[in-house]
Amino acid sequence: MKPKILTACLSLILVLASSSASAATGSSYAANWHTLVPFFLLITLTLAITRWASNRSHSTADFYNAGGGITPMQNGFALAGDYMSASTFLGAVAMQALYGYDSLIYGVGTLIGWPILLFLVAEPLRNLGHYTLSDVVSFRLKKRPVHLLTAANSLVIVLLYLVVQMVGAGKLIQLLFGTPYLISVGMVGILVLLYVVFGGMLATTWVQITKAVLILAIGSFLCFMVLKSVGFSSDQLIDRVVQAYPGGLAVLAPSKLISNPIDAISLGVSLIFGMVGMPHILIRFFTVKNGAAARQSAFYATCIIAYFYTLIAVIGAGAAIFVIGNPQFLEPGSQTLVGGSNMAALHLGAFFGGELFLGVMSAVAFATILAVVAGLTISGASAVSHDIYTHLFPRKENSPKRELMIFRGACITLIVVALLLSQLVQNMNISFLAGLVFAVAASTNFPMLILSIFWRGLTTRGVVAACVCGLVSSVGLLVLGPAIWVNVLGHETAIFPYSNPALFSMSLAFIAAWVASITDRSPSGHAERARFDAQHYRSLTGINANNAIAH
Repeated sequence: MKPKILTACLSLILVLASSSASAATGSSYAANWHTLVPFFLLITLTLAITRWASNRSHSTADFYNAGGGITPMQNGFALAGDYMSASTFLGAVAMQALYGYDSLIYGVGTLIGWPILLFLVAEPLRNLGHYTLSDVVSFRLKKRPVHLLTAANSLVIVLLYLVVQMVGAGKLIQLLFGTPYLISVGMVGILVLLYVVFGGMLATTWVQITKAVLILAIGSFLCFMVLKSVGFSSDQLIDRVVQAYPGGLAVLAPSKLISNPIDAISLGVSLIFGMVGMPHILIRFFTVKNGAAARQSAFYATCIIAYFYTLIAVIGAGAAIFVIGNPQFLEPGSQTLVGGSNMAALHLGAFFGGELFLGVMSAVAFATILAVVAGLTISGASAVSHDIYTHLFPRKENSPKRELMIFRGACITLIVVALLLSQLVQNMNISFLAGLVFAVAASTNFPMLILSIFWRGLTTRGVVAACVCGLVSSVGLLVLGPAIWVNVLGHETAIFPYSNPALFSMSLAFIAAWVASITDRSPSGHAERARFDAQHYRSLTGINANNAIAH
């Protein structure tokens, strides 16, 4: 039955894309075999991976964490693949080409977060948890309120980040096939549901690995071609960027993209600590067998991502030189890039490799978005089926089969809601949107995760206070800030003056957790503090403290 469903859905996608391609009139690139063949070959490859994984995914553990059977190297590539999303590939190149090297704060900020994962979080996270962040935070606390609140956090973060990825996917399909935005993201939703509903985490992991290898290969080629065009001279590269940029040397100046120092600091806080709190990143550490393997995974991922951002620095410079201002890639009679500014990287690929390479690059960029959306969907659906349904509505008739049914229903709901919400922000830069999502993660998941692992004084009351305060303040300040209140809702001035609220909302979350915990004199609070030593021993060593003491 599964192969028939997969085949039917693939046929539907092929028909939609082919018919829309024949009717495309507004696309810069006529949809021909150069773009269609690589595009559908890669889709077929990912669906073949899904079919293979579906035959090996039967239990809830298979769907949630691939049964814990992923090796550290494989998981390192999958982690890097999860991070190398539409915002980091398409958005980062576009921001550097348009705003200069000041935009590298987005890459450098998130890269700094990876050593935190490597040295502080990866091993205790894997030793304490099973499937989700809630397992870790609730290890020595009251499970019901903790699972509810952490699941709510994860759903908000996942939904916001799904919207970011949907924007990148919709714009990419629009550029290739000329289809309306809603139809474009609808095709993405169908494919993602196939990966997640049938293949689970195993399929998503191998799709991530495949696309990570491909995107690194494409990035290396573009980096090589850009450097070759300037004689492999860094001085010549910078000189060409300065000449191409309308403001001249201003392309190298700081504080162009973010002129307010408070905003700059707050953005750095959100990128560094928000990356540590992203649910789809954290669940990857549950796919390996133990804490040591989780730490090795983080090391491999850190190296891969550092190399990737080195490529982005050169590719962004190439886009500034060869794409921005090039009439070949501009809408007639304007200075706007065809397909929007987020498509600068694809235009650079067409400049160096022609239509065939554009097709390959577009296919890989599309697979990048699909894989990240699949990982996000799994993390969000797991919060519903594992954290909310199983722990908050315990019933005798609960079964793995019923839990999987809830999981699949949650996947469909998340995708549909994300598709509809993406309509509101489809014209905004996706790297900027991703920075806002990271602010929510830094204000909610990060304080709970760090405090639950390292602070003996944390109680359930403290987690509740941190969770509610961080979520309400981060989302509220985002809505009242310039990004939403002015750019989306159309008001003249923002109530909250800063675009990035993480500096304030994350601080409020930590303060709330501290105050609520130290004032908790209840018997349950004393018991939760007493359980910290056993938990801490296990989180650092991977050995159950009680068993170690007994022996």
